[in-house]
Amino acid sequence: MKTLLTRKDIPPWLKVPEDLEDPEVLQVNTQVLNSLFGPERSRMPHIEQVSQAMFELKTLESSESTEILVYGSDNNKLRAKWMLQSMAERCRLRQERDMRKLEESMKVLEVGEE
Repeated sequence: MKTLLTRKDIPPWLKVPEDLEDPEVLQVNTQVLNSLFGPERSRMPHIEQVSQAMFELKTLESSESTEILVYGSDNNKLRAKWMLQSMAERCRLRQERDMRKLEESMKVLEVGEE
């Protein structure tokens, strides 16, 4: 028997209970999560509305990842999951690029000190 979500602020675009039964699940690095949803997850309601889905976040034990459960119609769940995965990958690549730039800058500073 499946357990249903007990969130009190279920968006009006979801059909209850069928849209809450089988969520899509993805894991995202917790640091990347702030880039996705903004400080204190302020952009989360907007992204939910645009994707016509609902998200539930669960921090995984002994892990740097957060699990995102995506609820909604099958099409909306898949579209929202794809969108979140794309956004997370873009954030991850940007963070890697910024780290490389920082490392290069540090090397230049070290060379200049000699």
